[in-house]
Amino acid sequence: MIIIPIKEGENIERALKRYKKKFERTGALKELRNRKQYDKPSVVKRAEKIKAIYVEQLRKAEE
Repeated sequence: MIIIPIKEGENIERALKRYKKKFERTGALKELRNRKQYDKPSVVKRAEKIKAIYVEQLRKAEE
């Protein structure tokens, strides 16, 4: 459970923004979307490998 202490006189919008940021960092929504459908381990590994190659190409192009 995420707990956001609200200071006295603090704007509710600011507290809500802090809550959203903290919730996003937990990765709960991302995990929920991943669990929505089953992906075979080989498919997951292939996607990770393709992403790693792409990132490496970006880094080399940057230099």
